Amino acid sequence: MIMTRRRVIEAGGGILAALLPWPAAGAAADAVEITMLGKANGSHVWFDPFGIHVEPGQTIRWTNRDPGNSHTVTAYHPAIFERPLRIPVGAKPWDSDYLLPGESFSVMLTTAGVYDYYCVPHEHAGMVGRIVVGSPPAVEAVSGTAEPGLTPLPDVALSGFPSIEEIVANGAVHRR
Repeated sequence: MIMTRRRVIEAGGGILAALLPWPAAGAAADAVEITMLGKANGSHVWFDPFGIHVEPGQTIRWTNRDPGNSHTVTAYHPAIFERPLRIPVGAKPWDSDYLLPGESFSVMLTTAGVYDYYCVPHEHAGMVGRIVVGSPPAVEAVSGTAEPGLTPLPDVALSGFPSIEEIVANGAVHRR
C-alpha cells in the first residue's frame, strides 16, 4: 500500500481523536434538571424544583419551558448586578443572560455550600431558587441585607427560598 499524504493525515487524525478525552456516555444524563415555568397569562413564574441537593461536580441544567416569558438564572454575587453574596466564598458566579422558550443553561458546581439564584426580570415576583452542594460545613444563615453599594433582596425573594434542612432531607423541593 502506498502512503499518500492524504492517508498519513487521515491516520494522524484518527490517532488524535482516539487520544482526546471524551465525556462519559452517561454524563449528560447525570445533569440535574430545573425547569423555568410560568402561567399562560404571566401571573405566576417559578423554578421547579426550586430547591435541590447535589454532590460537588454535578451539572445543573435549567431549561425555559415557559412559552410566554424569557428568564435568566443568575447567582447572587456582588460581581453580577451588585447583589449580596449568597454563594460560597470563592465559588464562580454565573449569569445565563436571557433564555428564550426552549433554551437551556448549565453550570457545574464544585464548591460545597449553599447557592442562591434568581431570575433577573422576575425576582420581584419571587422567582428564586436554592442549591445545596454536598454537606455544607454548617447551616449558615444567609441574609438579604446588603453591604453599602449592593442592592438588597426584595422581601418576596427572601421569603421564597426553601430551607436548607428541607432541601437536604428531601433532595428536591417543588412548588406546592
